Amino acid sequence: MHNEFTAIIEKDNDWYIAYCAEIPGANGQGKTKVECIKNLSEDIDLILEDRRENSLRSISENSFSEMVAVG
Repeated sequence: MHNEFTAIIEKDNDWYIAYCAEIPGANGQGKTKVECIKNLSEDIDLILEDRRENSLRSISENSFSEMVAVG
């Protein structure tokens, strides 16, 4: 599934630091902008995977899940 999120990027001395406006807690950093964005992307992926797994644990026996494509 393809999703796009907003990266807010700041330069702090020799480091680039980023966070995602739509995903609280998602952060990235790196010596280059590319490395920073890559780290942010990996963090977003981990957070969404963890949230998905947590939400699926509470599905009752009478329910089922199905993937829905967005975008």
